[in-house]
Amino acid sequence: MTQQDPIDVLIAIEEASQAPIRPEYVEGMAIVPPQPNHKRKHGAFELAVQFRSAGHLVGMGNGYRAARKDGTTTSLLIPDFYVLRREPTELDESYLKAHKGWYPIDMIALVGEVTSTNHETDTGPKLRTYAAAGVPVYVLISRNAKTAHCYTDPVLPGDDPTEAYYDSEIKVDLGDPLPLPAPYPILETAPFLEG
Repeated sequence: MTQQDPIDVLIAIEEASQAPIRPEYVEGMAIVPPQPNHKRKHGAFELAVQFRSAGHLVGMGNGYRAARKDGTTTSLLIPDFYVLRREPTELDESYLKAHKGWYPIDMIALVGEVTSTNHETDTGPKLRTYAAAGVPVYVLISRNAKTAHCYTDPVLPGDDPTEAYYDSEIKVDLGDPLPLPAPYPILETAPFLEG
């Protein structure tokens, strides 16, 4: 039996929804993230601006695909913000077209997520997925715990991506500066404090 490509499953979910959505696929689950509120979007944008001001190729809103060695899709993710390794090449744009709107995840040098009501997704499945894909740095703003995290040194101990993890973590309280590895800036996390 041939398994349906998760990309086609997500397209069907988008088409069935009355409201505009962009679902993700993580650890075998289709996830429809809650619509971000202004504070979450503003905070993510402020972090992206800090990376841009430091000269990094930062973005928001694009989707990224991770795949097994045999080419089957394992994950489809839309980070809140990211730093790219490179400008998209013609090959990346061809990949985007072939995979119906998803770039290759190996373009990402740093990824960032800001938790919402589904914070367990960002602290569990997405963390493992980014580590399994070899994304070198994962910045997580945990609004419910009021902490900011920088995860580095991804490890995939075997063939099972659900066992992947980051070997190093720096954690600070929201409002405190979050140190990141070179060449990244120290992030100011104050935009996430209640005003």
